[in-house]
Amino acid sequence: MDFALSARAEDVCGRMWDFMRESVFPAEPVYDEWRAARGHDNHEHPPVLEELKADARKRGLWNLFHHELGGMSNLEYASVAEIMGWSPTLAPEATNCGAPDTGNMETLMLFGTPEQKERWLEPLLEGEIRSGFAMTEPDVASSDARNIQTSIVRDGDEYVINGRKWWTTGAADERCQIFIVMGKTDPDGPAHRQQSMVLVPRDTPGLEIVRHLPVFGYQDQHGHSELRFTDVRVPVSNILAGEGDGFMIAQARLGPGRIHHCMRAIGMAERALALMVERSKARVAFGRPLAEQGTVREQIALSRIEIDQARLLTLKTADLIDKYGAKGARTEIAAIKVAAPKVCLDVIDRAIQIHGGAGVSDDTRLARMWASARTLRIVDGPDAVHIRSVAREELNRERPYSS
Repeated sequence: MDFALSARAEDVCGRMWDFMRESVFPAEPVYDEWRAARGHDNHEHPPVLEELKADARKRGLWNLFHHELGGMSNLEYASVAEIMGWSPTLAPEATNCGAPDTGNMETLMLFGTPEQKERWLEPLLEGEIRSGFAMTEPDVASSDARNIQTSIVRDGDEYVINGRKWWTTGAADERCQIFIVMGKTDPDGPAHRQQSMVLVPRDTPGLEIVRHLPVFGYQDQHGHSELRFTDVRVPVSNILAGEGDGFMIAQARLGPGRIHHCMRAIGMAERALALMVERSKARVAFGRPLAEQGTVREQIALSRIEIDQARLLTLKTADLIDKYGAKGARTEIAAIKVAAPKVCLDVIDRAIQIHGGAGVSDDTRLARMWASARTLRIVDGPDAVHIRSVAREELNRERPYSS
């Protein structure tokens, strides 16, 4: 593996940093003030994001997440995604590279019919609408996707959907116009062939958005919502791929997406480290700057070491996906999904500690960063599931020698 950036990646990273410094970072307080003025539970779309989206398109920083659209490999895009992670609320959406839209767009590209692509994929690629992915359910352990209970029953030329979902990211935003819903079409079939995915437009009768769930007290602008499906009817043509393909689609969808999450987490960790260093130089305690205290220096050093370790493992994984596909990198994908969020949280926690009372307040970005990063140990599969996968692979590995 060549660790040097390609000429293409170096160019895009340079333009992305220009965009971040000239447009994104200055827009952060504008975004925050706009939302604060409208109340904690408001989910309207801040106008500054549309300004950022227009700017990103002019700079050629649009739809970079997919190799067919952005012309970048997973390895190249990883470094760009890290830069976006310095402002995870604004930069991914501003460049049309935010979750869950990226995963949904990739799903439609892989499994959508021409009609489905025309109706839903094209406006998503243009940033005109947003989308949701409804898999997790409140009544079962959704870490095992085979547990889902939402039923999708064929009735003539329609599917009838009944069930509950929650943590469907994006649903609070009125721009979220389409949901990919995972449910069971064959509850008595083989364990991995019971599930299917169907497209459900937001305005379909029987679809109720019950509530928007806060994360550690923070309400995301897009929301993370609970949905109820009561005799929801959609045409049979709304199915993705075919009946029984839901589990396969879920696995295809999550591989590269975990790279995006992990590299953005590393970018968040880098920003937390930058804030930690800045604070340690500016704050004086016991007659010396914090940066001269041995314990503080240790926290800074450990953060640098751990960030670089997580980045190298993530870049290795991206390179393996480019060469062998997600299946050929499944152990590494599971490993980075555990390692990167842990490092991110540890670095943010150290930065909070060095900031003292300011670190747990909303006077810095650290508390919200921690709340956001903490969810990464659960979304796209909790740590325990990925650790289980790595252990299984390790137990089956052939050794060159054993005593």
